[in-house]
Amino acid sequence: MKTVRFAAPLAIAIASTAFASHALADELNVYSARHYDSDERLYDAFTEETGIDVNILEGDSDQLIERIQREGVASPADIMITVDAGRLWRAEQAGIFQGIESDVLDERLPDSMRHPEGRWFGFSQRARAIYYNRDNVDPSDISSYEDLSRDDLDYSVCIRSSNNIYNQSLLASMIEHHGEEGAEKWAQGVVDNMARDPEGGDTDQILGVASGACDLAVANHYYYVRLLKSDEQADREAARKVGIIFPNQDDRGTHVNVGGAGVVDGAPNRENAVRFLEFLASDTAQEIFASGNNEFPVVDNVKRDPVLESWGNFKKDDVNINVLGENNPDAIRIFDRVDWR
Repeated sequence: MKTVRFAAPLAIAIASTAFASHALADELNVYSARHYDSDERLYDAFTEETGIDVNILEGDSDQLIERIQREGVASPADIMITVDAGRLWRAEQAGIFQGIESDVLDERLPDSMRHPEGRWFGFSQRARAIYYNRDNVDPSDISSYEDLSRDDLDYSVCIRSSNNIYNQSLLASMIEHHGEEGAEKWAQGVVDNMARDPEGGDTDQILGVASGACDLAVANHYYYVRLLKSDEQADREAARKVGIIFPNQDDRGTHVNVGGAGVVDGAPNRENAVRFLEFLASDTAQEIFASGNNEFPVVDNVKRDPVLESWGNFKKDDVNINVLGENNPDAIRIFDRVDWR
C-alpha cells in the first residue's frame, strides 16, 4: 500500500506525479478525506482478500474535489472517500461520482445509506448525540433536538459553529422533518440558548459540559468514546462527568451521518473500485469501522466496540442521507439568517 498525503495546492501538483502511473489491472487508487490510522487496516484487508494493491492519496474533501476536477479525464482516481453526507453531495454536484449497480450493496446496505442513483454509499454511521452534565441536568428533561430550542429551557447549550458540516447536516435533517420555517425557528431557539459563541470542535463542546461552561452540548458520539478511552486521566475524568442522550427515540430517531464513498467518474480501474465498495460492506470491513474509530456499522449484527455495545440499540433517523446534502444550501442560508456564527 502506498500513501501520499498533502495539505496544500503545491503538494497537489507534486502528488500528481506520484500517482500518474497507477492505472493498472491489479491496483486501485483511493483519494481519501478520512485520516484515521485504522483505515489502513481496511486497505490491507482488501488487498489480502483480492490481491489488488491500494494506493492512497489523502487530503481534505475540497482539495480532493479540486484535484480530480483539475486532472479531468486523465485522473487516476478510482474511489473518493469522505465523511458526512454534505461533503458527499458536494462531490456529486461537482461531477466527481458515477452511478453504479451492485446487488451486493443493495442487499447489504439499508436504503437510507444508498444514493438513489448509486453515486455514493454510506459505510459507517455517526450519531449526533446530546450530552449533559450529570450534576446539573436531569436527563429526563431532554429527549429531543427540539428541546434544545425551547423558550423555557433551564439549561445552556454548547455547540459548534454554523460552518461545521456536521451541524449543517443536522439542520438539513430538521428541514426535512419540519420544513424551512420550522427548522429556522429551531435554529433561532438554539442560538438563544447558547452558553457562548460557538468555538472549537466536537470534543470542546463535551469538555464544556464537563467543566460547567454549559449544561448541554451536541457532538458526534465517537468524540465522547475517545475521551472515555483516552490515555490522559483528565480526559477520562471529564468524560465521566458527562452523560449521553440519543435524541428523538419517541419519534423519528437520532440523526446519523456517514463515512461514505463512491466510484469516480472515469475511474481507470472501475471493476476494482466496485469490488472495493462491496468489500466495505462486508462483515470484515464493517468490524474495522466499528473498532477503529468507534463508528456504528451500517450492516446489522456486526460486532461493535464494547462501549457502543454497552449503550444497546437505539432508533436512528432513516431519512435517506442524500436528502441531507440536497438540503445543505438551505441550511446554510438559515444559519446566516439566525446569526448562528
